[in-house]
Amino acid sequence: MKDQTYTYITGAAIFLLFLGQVMPKWAVFLATVSLCYGTIVLGMILLVRNGLVSFGHGLYYCLGAYAAGTLRPFWGNSELLVMLAAAIFLTAAVAFILGFLLRKYRDIFFAMLSLAFSMILYGLLSKNAALGSTDGFNVYVDTILGVPLTDFEDPRYVIFGITILGAWISCMLMHRYLKSDKGKLAEAIRDNELRVEYLGANVSTIIHFNYVISAVLAGIGGALMAISIGHIDPEMSYWTTSGEFVFITILAGSGSVIAPFLGAFIFETIRSFAYEYSPNTWQMLLGITMLVVIVFLPNGLWSLFAKIHKKINQ
Repeated sequence: MKDQTYTYITGAAIFLLFLGQVMPKWAVFLATVSLCYGTIVLGMILLVRNGLVSFGHGLYYCLGAYAAGTLRPFWGNSELLVMLAAAIFLTAAVAFILGFLLRKYRDIFFAMLSLAFSMILYGLLSKNAALGSTDGFNVYVDTILGVPLTDFEDPRYVIFGITILGAWISCMLMHRYLKSDKGKLAEAIRDNELRVEYLGANVSTIIHFNYVISAVLAGIGGALMAISIGHIDPEMSYWTTSGEFVFITILAGSGSVIAPFLGAFIFETIRSFAYEYSPNTWQMLLGITMLVVIVFLPNGLWSLFAKIHKKINQ
């Protein structure tokens, strides 16, 4: 059967782009946050396919946001593409260095060690007065491809469009990678590392490479979030933020590159409306959602769509 994923991804991106012109501002914001979170979780499903769960991806989410946000106050540059490039470079460099240590560990040891690095960054940022300490600071974008942001009729829609573009590119490249020989080794590593080694592949190198990819996607998501919201603070690297990414990963499942965006949208929708109409019990509602998914859809929400799609094609 021909793979239709590229068509679905492109169709969804175009649909969102046109829908953004008629949606209310709150809905555009909700969609933007969902796309940013989905980009981050897109990288996390790559680790899940390796049999790894990161409880510290807030580290790269935060690094990407701060890399983008500090360009203007410290370097005098607020070009959007430069901000994204800075986020990619910094997260790739840090992940490459930490990857030499993390690739040696599995299971809970990998999860807790990644969490430790995330909390170290939280502590450093919270004590740094030059970066706003626990309050953080505002992020500004002055130009996009050299064109002043104020020249656009609706700057927020332009940023929404760029967020869609970033998510679309990330999704397309990730799907291509997962279909490659190296990408397919991820699930083989999860099932039996020893057999993969016997095949001549270096498991540690593959995990290291996948970890860097995952970190870069988290950095892109963090930079896009900082640009969209216009503010960053150390809470972005706190353990609860990383927990949200894990929540979405479990909620969505790892069966498709589309799943993280679906999971992120459902998560943000439930959280936003639950917090609006039941501010004292919204955590309980998220917990109930998680329990329902784990009990009835242990492979995530995408497994339900996969079953429906299979029945239609039979």
